[in-house]
Amino acid sequence: MALTDVKTVVARLNTLLTDLDDATARAASGLPGWSRGHVITHIANFSEAMTRQVEEALKGRVVEVYDGGRPARDAGIEAGAHRPAAELTTHLERATTALVTAWDKVGPDDWARPILHRNSNLSAGLNATWRELAIHTVDLHLGITPASWSPAFCLHLLDFLRPRTPEAIHLVLHPDDGPTWETGTGEDQVLTGTLTDLTAWYAGRTPPGPITGPTPDLLPWP
Repeated sequence: MALTDVKTVVARLNTLLTDLDDATARAASGLPGWSRGHVITHIANFSEAMTRQVEEALKGRVVEVYDGGRPARDAGIEAGAHRPAAELTTHLERATTALVTAWDKVGPDDWARPILHRNSNLSAGLNATWRELAIHTVDLHLGITPASWSPAFCLHLLDFLRPRTPEAIHLVLHPDDGPTWETGTGEDQVLTGTLTDLTAWYAGRTPPGPITGPTPDLLPWP
C-alpha cells in the first residue's frame, strides 16, 4: 500500500461527515453498543495516538499508544462519544489531518523504526492506519459499504486476519471477481461471492451481497 491510499480514505471520511447533525451522530453505528459518535471519537483518538507513535519514532523513541492503556482508550471513547456533531467532526478532521502530516514526514529509511503499536514498526503502523480508517468508515453506516474496498485492501485485510481461522479448518475463499485465497489446515470449507463480500464477512462485517457456502465461526481479531 502507499500513503496515497490513507490520504484517500481520510478525504472520503471527512467528506462523508461534512453535514453530520446531532441526531445522526447519536444514532447506532454498525458496531454493537456504539453510536456513530463512538466510532467518530475512536477514529479521532486513534489518529492522535498514531500521530504520536510516528512523531516519537522519528525522534528515536517508542511510547505507549494510549497513556493508561486499553482502559484509558475505552474511557476516552465513552467520554467523547456524546459531544455535539460539530465538535465530533472538527475533532476528527483536525486529528486525521495531523496524522497525514505526520506520515508525510516519514522518509524512505524510516519505515523500519519501531513503534509500540502491536510491537511493530512504522511500515506496519501505516497499514494499521489504512485498516482502521477504511473499516470504521464502513462502520458509520452512512452509505459507504465494503463494496468500496479496493482489491489491494481486501487482500491485505484477509492476510492480516488469517489468525481468525480455526485450526481445524482449511478455509478457501473463491471470489468470482478475484484470485482464490486460502488459509488454515483441516477440513475444506469453500465460500464463494465477491471479493469485497468475502472480505467483509472475514472482518466481522455484514457483506452487502450474498455468500455461498457454510460460514464457520471465526476466532477473535488478532
